[in-house]
Amino acid sequence: MNISIVIPLYNEDESLRELHAWIHKVCEAHSLTYEVIFIDDGSTDSSWKVIEDLSQNNNNVKGIQFRRNYGKSAALYCGFIKAQGDVVITMDADLQDSPDEIPELYKMITEDHYDLVSGYKKKRYDPLSKTIPTKLFNATARKVSGIHNLHDFNCGLKAYRKDVVKSIEVYGEMHRYIPYLAKNAGFTKIGEKIVHHQARKYGSTKFGGLNRFVNGYLDLLSLWFLNTFGRKPMHVFGFLGSLMFFFGLIASIIVGGSKLYALAEGIKAPLVTDSPYFYIALTMMLMGTQMFLTGFIGELVSRNASERNEYHIKNEI
Repeated sequence: MNISIVIPLYNEDESLRELHAWIHKVCEAHSLTYEVIFIDDGSTDSSWKVIEDLSQNNNNVKGIQFRRNYGKSAALYCGFIKAQGDVVITMDADLQDSPDEIPELYKMITEDHYDLVSGYKKKRYDPLSKTIPTKLFNATARKVSGIHNLHDFNCGLKAYRKDVVKSIEVYGEMHRYIPYLAKNAGFTKIGEKIVHHQARKYGSTKFGGLNRFVNGYLDLLSLWFLNTFGRKPMHVFGFLGSLMFFFGLIASIIVGGSKLYALAEGIKAPLVTDSPYFYIALTMMLMGTQMFLTGFIGELVSRNASERNEYHIKNEI
């Protein structure tokens, strides 16, 4: 099979028939064998009924229905498990992603040998309240991930080699960072294609709200930390804890030494506990000890984790 098209959706019953017809038309015109996997993320409208009808009329249509709304990452994860095509393409169900992009995305994976190709909606039909935070978010993601050629990490229209989707785990809200996840798994040939962004035809966006940008930054920080220190937590916590304890110890020695010197010289000196530096030194030593122990416990957890020796092997003889 040439292509698996994975489509997460939530309350998109108005657009599904039109989207399926468009995909079928494009794939037939380019002689591409395909499957469409709709993932109904707990819709409360008739989306699942539409998917069932489409499946009865076309064996290429498959579907997964969640009992409740789990989010886009969960939908993509289940879709990736089910996908069987040599190339996996993801797109949104709201008709803002054009199926006409499918043949070129397929070509970039199969002929240009990209591991992953991300769409770039250079001209967007979104309000400024969405486009400006998106630009700031993508600039940060480029800096942290080191993938400097991508302008739109969160574009729903992407194409992958099958090996990529079978090697990464998308969870939480990590769908925004699939290129970063792929890079961490060793798939470094990541490209970008300018794609057409269409105005929403039915309903309203299901991903509005500024909280998604806050969550996006927190997820990015979490992903960076796990990738950098996930297998070696002692390197960061142990080092910082030791450094903080050392400075605290030096400060306490200076405070105590000053007191002893004053007593030896017969100089009336204030109590050690009257000095603010005593409490600063004590706090640094306590925090340093806690950070060191945090790193030690993290190291124990990492060494006993089931995936501690899970590595992505490209070839084997």
